[in-house]
Amino acid sequence: MDGVARRAPGPSRRSRASGGGRTVAIVAFDGVQLLDVTGPVEVFTTANHYGADYHVRVVSLTGDAVTTSSGLVISADGAPGTLPQRLGTLLVPGRRDWRSAVADTDLIGLVTDLSTRAGRVASVCAGAFVLAEAGILDGRRAATHWELASQLAAAYPQVRVDGHPVFVRDGHVATSAGITAGIDLSLSLVEEDWGADVARDVARQLVVFMARPGGQAQFSARLAPREPRHPAVRRVMDRVTADPAASHTLATLAGSGGVSVRHLERLFRTEVGMTPGRYVESVRVEAAQTLLADDTGTVEEVARQAGFGSSESLRRVFQHTLGVSPTVYRARFRSTLGDRTR
Repeated sequence: MDGVARRAPGPSRRSRASGGGRTVAIVAFDGVQLLDVTGPVEVFTTANHYGADYHVRVVSLTGDAVTTSSGLVISADGAPGTLPQRLGTLLVPGRRDWRSAVADTDLIGLVTDLSTRAGRVASVCAGAFVLAEAGILDGRRAATHWELASQLAAAYPQVRVDGHPVFVRDGHVATSAGITAGIDLSLSLVEEDWGADVARDVARQLVVFMARPGGQAQFSARLAPREPRHPAVRRVMDRVTADPAASHTLATLAGSGGVSVRHLERLFRTEVGMTPGRYVESVRVEAAQTLLADDTGTVEEVARQAGFGSSESLRRVFQHTLGVSPTVYRARFRSTLGDRTR
């Protein structure tokens, strides 16, 4: 396969915008994350089958095909010169090596130019670095992949970086978190343009959340621990993950690791990037998420099985870590199953 198939237009109705305002221009370039491009493409083109009227155009600097980060080559619809003068949405995907992207002066110049012609500007994942380099995010609140948030803040101090939300809207500029968050962002734009019913139909068709529960913390909290080198830390982590509901006090954890409490705390901060207590909590949150998604018991039972002791303790930690209650988190999975049975 050396490219993407051409997209057939779906049924349309009278658009809320006319002419180029309906155009969604997605800038593709070598090294781009494949899903940063194809996720939004699927959302906008699927919306056309439910009454929307988007003209989705993937453009590259030269109009030629580009090689994505996965090595897959995707075709472009043309060069920027093929776009109408007025654009509805400019969407900039990301590249893992964001430094190479922002060093590409032609790319930055193109994004700068197209942004002045677009009703709104959006980015996916590391695409926020391109917008920041172009000055589009100056003074604005912005999101990116949780793992890159500190790098964006350090490289562009004039940007108010928020590493928690799945996506952020500040005026006519929207930025989203990593990769699949581009789907969440695109759904929100469809809802803005065509209403909640169309966006909901698209979400059902693509089998994704209309609005996923929680922010990026649901991913960063449990994925943040780094692979430890010290055997004591590995023993402690193995003990916790094997039985999240056990009594994991600092003293018992230090004893299982064969080190003092103070030494264990130092090791965890150095090798894991968090305290032992925070690690225990993140493992218990993940266990509770699995139990809630599997719908295996009441919230009170889930709290006990995951090691929180009570539903109130589970609720407080979920609200603080994920931004939603356990009941809301479970409801998202229940509604998805309900849709699939119809």
